[in-house]
Amino acid sequence: MGRPKMDFGINAIEEEPEEFDSTSNTGALACMINSEVGAVLAIMRRNVRWGGRFMAGDDQLEHSLIYSLKLLRKQIFSWPQQWSTVNPVLYLQPFLDVVRSDETGAPITGVTLSSVYKILTLNVIDLNTVNVEEAMHLVVDAVTSCRFEVTDPASEEVVLMKILQVLLACMKSKAAIVLSNQHVCTIVNTCFRVVHQAGTKGELLQRIARHTMHELVRCIFSRLPDIVEGEVPLANGVASSSKPEVRDYNFGSTQLDNGNSFVEYNGQPPSVGIASTASMGNMMNGTIGASPNDLQLMTKPYGVPCMVEIFHFLCSLLNIVEHIGIGPRSNTLTFDEDVPLFALSLINSAIELGGASICQHPKLLALIQDELFRNLMQFGLSMSSLLLSMVCSIVLNLYHHLRMELKLQLETFFSCVVLRLAQSRYGASYQQQEVAMEALVDFCRQKTFMVEMYANLDCDITCSNVFEDLSNLLSKSAFPVNCPLSTMHILALDGLIAVIQGMAERIGNGSAVSEQVPFNFEEYIPFWTVKCEDYADPFHWVPFVRRRKYIKRRLMIGADHFNRDPKKGLEFLQGTHLLPDKLDPQSVACFFRYTAGLDKNLVGDFLGNHDDFCVQVLHEFAWTFDFEEMNLDTALRLFLETFRLPGESQKIQRVLEAFSERYYEQSQHILANKDAALLLSYSIILLNTDQHNVQVKKKMTEEDFIRNNRQINDGNDLPREFLSELYHNICKNEIRTTPEQGAGFPEMTPSRWVDLMRKSKKTSPFILSDSRAFLDHDMFAIMSGPTIAAISVVFDHAEQEDVFQTCVDGFLAIAKISACHHLEDVLDDLVVSLCKFTTLVNPSSIEEPVLAFGDDSKARMTTITVFTIANTYGDYIRSGWRNILDCILRLHKLGLLPARVANDVADNSDISVESGPGKLVTNSLLLAAQMPSSMSTPRKSSGLMGRFSQLLSLESEEPRSQPSEQQLAAHQRTLQTIQKCHIDSIFTESKFLHADSLLQLARALIGAAGRPQRGNNTSPEDEDTAVFCLELLIAITLNNRDRITILWPGVYEHISNIVQSTLMPCALVEKAVFGLLRICQRLLPYKENLADELLRSLHLVLKLNDRVAHTYCEHITQEVTRLVKANATHIRSQMGWRTIINLLSITARHPDASETGFDALIFIMSQGVHLSPANYVLCVDASRQFAESRHGQAERSLHALDLMAGSISCLSRWSHETKGEEAAEKVSRDIGEMWLRLVQGLRKVCLDMREEVRNHALTSLQRCLMGVVDGVNLDLPQAAWLQCFDMVVFTLLDDLLEISQSHSTKDYRNIEGTLVLAMKLLSKVFLQLLHDLSQLTTFCKLWLGILTRMVKYMKAKIKGKRSEKLQDLVPELLKNTLFVMKARGVLIQRSALGGDSLWELTWLHVNNINPSLQCEVFPDLDSENAQQKQNEIEGRRQSGVIESIE
Repeated sequence: MGRPKMDFGINAIEEEPEEFDSTSNTGALACMINSEVGAVLAIMRRNVRWGGRFMAGDDQLEHSLIYSLKLLRKQIFSWPQQWSTVNPVLYLQPFLDVVRSDETGAPITGVTLSSVYKILTLNVIDLNTVNVEEAMHLVVDAVTSCRFEVTDPASEEVVLMKILQVLLACMKSKAAIVLSNQHVCTIVNTCFRVVHQAGTKGELLQRIARHTMHELVRCIFSRLPDIVEGEVPLANGVASSSKPEVRDYNFGSTQLDNGNSFVEYNGQPPSVGIASTASMGNMMNGTIGASPNDLQLMTKPYGVPCMVEIFHFLCSLLNIVEHIGIGPRSNTLTFDEDVPLFALSLINSAIELGGASICQHPKLLALIQDELFRNLMQFGLSMSSLLLSMVCSIVLNLYHHLRMELKLQLETFFSCVVLRLAQSRYGASYQQQEVAMEALVDFCRQKTFMVEMYANLDCDITCSNVFEDLSNLLSKSAFPVNCPLSTMHILALDGLIAVIQGMAERIGNGSAVSEQVPFNFEEYIPFWTVKCEDYADPFHWVPFVRRRKYIKRRLMIGADHFNRDPKKGLEFLQGTHLLPDKLDPQSVACFFRYTAGLDKNLVGDFLGNHDDFCVQVLHEFAWTFDFEEMNLDTALRLFLETFRLPGESQKIQRVLEAFSERYYEQSQHILANKDAALLLSYSIILLNTDQHNVQVKKKMTEEDFIRNNRQINDGNDLPREFLSELYHNICKNEIRTTPEQGAGFPEMTPSRWVDLMRKSKKTSPFILSDSRAFLDHDMFAIMSGPTIAAISVVFDHAEQEDVFQTCVDGFLAIAKISACHHLEDVLDDLVVSLCKFTTLVNPSSIEEPVLAFGDDSKARMTTITVFTIANTYGDYIRSGWRNILDCILRLHKLGLLPARVANDVADNSDISVESGPGKLVTNSLLLAAQMPSSMSTPRKSSGLMGRFSQLLSLESEEPRSQPSEQQLAAHQRTLQTIQKCHIDSIFTESKFLHADSLLQLARALIGAAGRPQRGNNTSPEDEDTAVFCLELLIAITLNNRDRITILWPGVYEHISNIVQSTLMPCALVEKAVFGLLRICQRLLPYKENLADELLRSLHLVLKLNDRVAHTYCEHITQEVTRLVKANATHIRSQMGWRTIINLLSITARHPDASETGFDALIFIMSQGVHLSPANYVLCVDASRQFAESRHGQAERSLHALDLMAGSISCLSRWSHETKGEEAAEKVSRDIGEMWLRLVQGLRKVCLDMREEVRNHALTSLQRCLMGVVDGVNLDLPQAAWLQCFDMVVFTLLDDLLEISQSHSTKDYRNIEGTLVLAMKLLSKVFLQLLHDLSQLTTFCKLWLGILTRMVKYMKAKIKGKRSEKLQDLVPELLKNTLFVMKARGVLIQRSALGGDSLWELTWLHVNNINPSLQCEVFPDLDSENAQQKQNEIEGRRQSGVIESIE
């Protein structure tokens, strides 16, 4: 056989059972039983009394005990083979007789009990055994009636342990279910007696007895989940109710005698250190029931009835506080905590095993709801931390299994126990605070606890805000105020983190209910009548609880207004439709009854007022109470707790009249009428004042009180016992007529408990929450602010890595919840708080900040957390971007950023080979050196490795020591930290940010860069920051081309401010200009609707300061050229082309940039591919400027002229492509204007000082005028040609003639040749267009202009003498012209009235050139006619006709 373990955590007291197959042969079992008989006989023979023959009688030679044992020996081997057919009574009875005998000593009884135990553990007796029920009952009866002589204390303890052993074996036996309810109760009672007796025995017995009691309770209550049928109704026909009638049963009154020194177990066990033996006896004595039928119920196989009685017995052990007069206010340990602690542990075991099945048995549930919880409330406030810990464990189990039935009890426990003890201001010791906080944290670790507290209590107008109070408690308790971080702070932090992580875990589970919408009551609905259709369906209860919470908040606001001004408070509630527009007494009464936070003085004054409406409100207020079956003093206490009883007698009378009327209506058992209730209520108030007012010296006695209340019950006396009870209740417990103000955590008084039990029957059902985030948004909005502050303070004060990690986990959970529920403000607050811990926001004066950062694990963890939040939940960051950017800028200044944080991943040409997300600078100084000098901005520290090189450099002026291992390790840690941050992803992945967040990020970059100042007063460090911010801004702009409309206004304004405020070349303006050009290059192909706006922004380049523009002109031109070549097809508007062409035109005057600019112009104009009506004039004008430009060789000017001349083919093409008369007419006008601008441009180049350019321009002009370019012919209107001659040809001839007369030939070499070409151009163009021109009414004027200029050129002097070439050329050209005019019938002599002016005008001027031309042209005219004609002309000249014609 085994031995019991000796340590406190003993596992079992029984000996190890022997495994035996009951189906084996009878011989083996017979041998075992025979050996046990032999053992008992052997121990008995050692005693002289049993050693010899028994000679007292004539017929019996041996004692009956020995005889029965020997008889068993004879019979045992003759029994049948099937052992299950053997009646167990046959082989148990001899042993049981020895156990019952008072003649045997402790050793004999002990050995006999061991034999019984061995038989029970052989599994011989089971449900298939015959007569098993009788056998089990005999065993229990015998063992619980055990008697023996005590020879020594040690042997007595052995027997008691054997008794425990056998009883536990009975309950664990396979046949245990045949035991009756009464026998199970007897077993438990006997074990408890041993526990009680063991208090005066050895330590081993005490431990074994307590362990056996635990095992019994566990064994009994483990059957409860298997009992599926309901409780058996009691014999009186009343079924199980929510609160059973409490009766004490006799758990087997037995006596254990030991001869001369008997120790009697007669129902009053010896004291075990508690205050009253009698009280314990009262708990254990009594009868089973008043009726035989109830006794019959207890004789049935054990089940719920015995569990109810055992559980009630365990609860009664806690009532010792009441018996010895200990209350929750006595903050001293004046009683032994052993008994209640033992009882609580047994109760906890019963609840653990009974579990949720307790709900199926109303009697058990009623015991838990009322008696157990009431005692838990009392012991929860005791000074014993052990008791408090056990109480909290029980409540946690109750919450887990039975919270559906314990809504108000849980509220009361947290309000009156946990919240009171966890705060030092209520007088709790540190141990109590710690235990309460540990319990609260355990509750917080239940995933649905806080949600259910919020839904069931915080959203119920009749309950306190438990969730809010608990979360505030955790937040406040986590704050280390003027003290180092303690265990309490860490505990509170764990609780907060548990709640937050529970919310975060629910996010992934989704929510089946739509997001909340603001409530707005359009009409009045009685707020206390709001109900839910289905408390199990989230689609119903979620909107319901939100609505109730809205009502509760509005009522609280109304209460605040009421406390300042009652009238305004009621008006406010009327405005929110929580009270009707026309107040009625019921609504105001319910407002007073159900609203927390009201000033009870104001409520009392209102209710006591004599106004009719106030009197009606008072009566309605009284009718909100339920006084049924309630003692008068309890009812009065509850009534007066809700307001302060007014001091005026009339008001007191009105209040008590309303109370008495309501009380009498519900409790008519003793009082005859409401007047009796009123008089007795007055008497109670007077007694209360008399007993509890220190100024009253002579106190009222009980007889005085009874005498004062004679004949008040309708002329009769009230029962003396009734009045006596009232008197003692008032004396012991004062009625507070000045109730507590505010929403503190009150003590639980008996009257409040009675009221709570009544409310629990009427309260709304408990709402069970699942794993979905139905109410997390509302809850998190309440607790987020204090939670962030609390975790931040703990993080600030903490020094341990595990605490750091806990805080970081909390921060990440808060970020996740904030993002999920779109609480941007909360996320911003979190980011602001975290950035302070990075040590990057507020730069310190540390000599080696990189080393300090590497050594600061808190700063490194926070930095990783900040950027993890930025990368993961950046969509919901708003103002927090500025703080994140401050950290990035600090890292930038320290040279710790990745190689290209502002890397635009969409532009592969700009990505360095080694750069990428998370890759650091390997040698950014080298990278900077490889960049063009005009594009790179030197920085003080260019990267982490750069700092290494500085540290390791031996070429510095002063020798430096090699870095230590600690320094190298710090650098390595810093390197790893920055790698984990993935800072570059914030910007390269910005295209996935929500629009609002993206805009805020851009604004933060602009704000961090600072507003540029006029001039160059910026420090190099600030300029470097501004450049870096601009790089990032440009990067996110390019990465968000689809959302450029959001970013563009701010980006453009920022770049504009930079451009217009910069007076000297610098990196910032360089980055601004080329960033702007790059944006345009990248976005034009994708945003045609923004093309004009993007191109218009390039006007900023034209506004550059002259010095700045000159410095960057060449590079600007390169970028513009690249833009044109890549996006020419996307530039369609005239405004856009004007900007581009203006930028190109400027380069014509720049020696270095002109070549590139002209290359772009060639790209646009060559072959007319990119020429359009929108840019034609602009391109022609730009070509003219390049033709006139003297930067570069003359070939470029000639090329420009060719471009101009070649562009006329586009005009012809556009003209022929047009369809429709109206469109053709408009296009014709437009083409005429463009052609005129073309020839005007060529005319201006014809005046160039360079001979080859000048002459080439004349040739090009002639080609354009004659329309012979590539065989193209333009159908221009006649008016266009007149304009052409007036504005182009004549002007050109006049200007050239003026130049030849007024300028030195050194400036205009071979001007004579140019004049010759110009004259030829005039003749050729005129003859080409003669047919059309001759149809004009102003042809004479045009012809006169030609003749006049021929005359002038004939007379022109070059170098002081007339030109021989012109002398020869002009007459020849004129002669040719006259012949053509004659041939075409333009110049003929006509006979018309008034003369022929054209004929006369022609010859008048021709004669000035060559008088003989007329004869040559018209030889047929005779000399007479010629002479006559000559005379007529001379006469007309004299009369001034010529002048008028001219």
